[in-house]
Formats: sequence, C-alpha cells, structure tokens
Amino acid sequence: MSEKENFLTPEGLAKLEEELEYLRTVRRQEVAENIQKAKELRSAVNSPEYEEAKNEQGFVEGRILAIERIIKNAIIIHPEASPSESVQLGSRVTVRHQDGSEEFYIIVGSAEVNPREGRISNVSPVGKALLGKRVGDEVEAAAPAGGLKMRIVEIR
Repeated sequence: MSEKENFLTPEGLAKLEEELEYLRTVRRQEVAENIQKAKELRSAVNSPEYEEAKNEQGFVEGRILAIERIIKNAIIIHPEASPSESVQLGSRVTVRHQDGSEEFYIIVGSAEVNPREGRISNVSPVGKALLGKRVGDEVEAAAPAGGLKMRIVEIR
C-alpha cells in the first residue's frame, strides 16, 4: 500500500517540524513525569490519574507518528516559483460571492487546513471547484446550505 502524498507549503512544513520537536523533547517528558507522579500517588496502577496519563501518552505518541508520516510523504509546493494564471496548490485566491462580499483563500494540502486563516484543502468542495480556474471564472461549490457561487477576482 502506498502512502498518501501530503502537499505542504514551506511554512506548513516548518510548523509541523516545530510541533514534532516540541512533542519529542518537551511533551514526552511532561507525560512521563505525569505517569510517574500518578504511580507514586497511589500504589494501584489502575488509578484514574494513571489511566489519564497513559491516555495522554498514547495521544502524544500517535501525534508524533502521524506528523512523521506526513513529513515523510511531504511534497513541498512553491507557488511563487512558478506563477500561474490558474488556481493551483499554494495559490492565494480572492473570490467575490453573489452578494458582493469578498473572501480570500490559500489552497493547501489537507495537513495544513485552517479555515480561520482562509487555508482550505485542495480536496475540499471549494478547493476542488477553484483548482484550474482563472481570474473572471465563475465557480460553484457544494456547501451545507446549498450551492455556493463565486467569481475569481485575483490569483497570487
């Protein structure tokens, strides 16, 4: 089975590497200390504090493995290296909705999604609808409230 490709911007890769370093060097140690404290708190290994600490350890180790896998299969996207007239991974896109409001998106891989920052996935309904389109094109994307229509105003 082949691993899934993970499209990342250089900034996204740096954030993941920073999180991985934090988890390996700081968080692992904190969790180990919590496990030790829980063991000392009660002689019974099945205490709620011990169980909680072990669950946290499982979460941290799982996140470390997930980030390592993402980084291992990373394909770095450099949109500024090859400017395009059409929307592609890494593009910064401004769209105008039917009501005249404008919205800004950055098309990223799913590992970097952050809707609050306008970072949408290339496999999301809006991301898919925008890919390959040019300034002036009208696009429609499926949304929970129905079809979302917009016009591409700018691509950077």
